[in-house]
Amino acid sequence: MRIGYVIVGVGDLDRSVAFFRDIMGFELLHTAPEFGFASFRVGDLHFSLAAGDGGDGGHGTGNRNTGIGFMVEDVDAVHAELAAKGVKFTLEPGPQPWGGYMGMFADPDDNIYYLDQARQEHA
Repeated sequence: MRIGYVIVGVGDLDRSVAFFRDIMGFELLHTAPEFGFASFRVGDLHFSLAAGDGGDGGHGTGNRNTGIGFMVEDVDAVHAELAAKGVKFTLEPGPQPWGGYMGMFADPDDNIYYLDQARQEHA
C-alpha cells in the first residue's frame, strides 16, 4: 500500500493553482473550476486542491498543519528560492532533534507544509 494522492482544502482555487504551479513548480495535470478542483504531479504523487467551505463534503480551508512533507535535496537552497518568491516560512530551516533538517512554509490559505531532508552533516 502507498499514498496515491493528497487533497488540501483551499479558499481560492485560482490563487492556489498559481502558487503551486508558478512558485512551487508542480506539474499541473488537470483543473475543473466548476468542481473547485485541481490536480498536480509531484514526483510519483498526485497532489490536489479542492475549494470549499468545510460544509457539505467540502475539504475545509486554512490555518492548519497539513502533515504533508515535500522532500528535497537541499532545504537551504529551496528555502532561499521560495523565500525570494515571497513564500512565507513559519519555521526557518534548521536541524531537528530527531536528526533531520527541515523548514515549514504556508500556502496562500495558511495551510502549513514541511520542507524536509535528512542530512548527516546537520545532525
